Amino acid sequence: MRDDTTPGPATKGKPLVQVEGLKMYFPVFTGLFRRHTGDVKAVDDVSFTLMEGETLGLVGESGCGKSTVGRALLRLYEPTAGKVVIDGVDVAHLDAEALRRKRPTMQMVFQDPQASLNPRMTLADIIGEPLNEHTNWNADKKLARIYELMDAVGLNRRFANRYPHEFSGGQRQRIGIARALALNPKFIVCDEPIAALDVSIQAQVVNLLEDLQEKFGLTYLFISHDLSMVKHIADRVAVMYLGRIAELSPRDALYARPLHPYAEALLSAVPEPDPSRAARKERIILKGDVPSPANPPKGCNFCTRCPKVFDRCRVEKPVLREVEPGRHVACHLYSESAGPTGQSEAKEHNQQGVMQ
Repeated sequence: MRDDTTPGPATKGKPLVQVEGLKMYFPVFTGLFRRHTGDVKAVDDVSFTLMEGETLGLVGESGCGKSTVGRALLRLYEPTAGKVVIDGVDVAHLDAEALRRKRPTMQMVFQDPQASLNPRMTLADIIGEPLNEHTNWNADKKLARIYELMDAVGLNRRFANRYPHEFSGGQRQRIGIARALALNPKFIVCDEPIAALDVSIQAQVVNLLEDLQEKFGLTYLFISHDLSMVKHIADRVAVMYLGRIAELSPRDALYARPLHPYAEALLSAVPEPDPSRAARKERIILKGDVPSPANPPKGCNFCTRCPKVFDRCRVEKPVLREVEPGRHVACHLYSESAGPTGQSEAKEHNQQGVMQ
């Protein structure tokens, strides 16, 4: 049973989450006898490392596998393959009891604050449920902890006996955040936590997450399709396309100069508030449709829509590799070795692709 309620701030630099070769396939069955005819490759060989106290933004268009990655990390889905090490423990291969003991250190904030809260439970019951499950505290200690969490997320203590339907969307999300914090986790997956909220409330919730991160030393995987908000909160950003990571870079470097053609197209869609800059911004419109994850292309997953495609892209899957310090790209436009030669070779390959 856990009793520590005063975690210190984390220091960036120590790996907390290490993901290697994560795969999440959903089997497809057809016919009366449920014959296995293939798999939907929702997540296909994803790898990254997340440092203590860091926020990694995970972005991409709908259906690319972002939320599936978050759920597979926490074993809400059973991964098909891969290694997920959280705070030194490979959670992907824990048995049920060991996983239950590990749960307090890793939590999740869900996308829909209304659907993720039990409508028959009061605010105090919802926040206190993890304490009932993982501690043997008495009623007074639990209530004190519930009040402490309500204060931390900006909820009035007088609301403790109210039900979820009596709160606004932003308040319900604060309840979900308080519940996730109840057992002092080190790692929190934020699965599009602002997508279901009004624009006027989104910034408040993101600022709250940042304040809580600084106060409690939290590490976030922040999943979102809102690239403007990711730019505000993330330290690094991973761009996903059709179940694979296309680019993983520091935030400022990615937004200033994306390397992968898909990341370039995705960021070109971010609204520009300055009219003069918006007029100069080139919008990249991708042609074609996203391939089915049940039947992805043989080579690069993006080759059917990439404006810079060449022959190698259609037959060989690119490996995510470091092409500049701290910048990883899965694209044949870049050399296998990191360093300044990467950009020159990328231009050469691109020119070859155009001629072909």
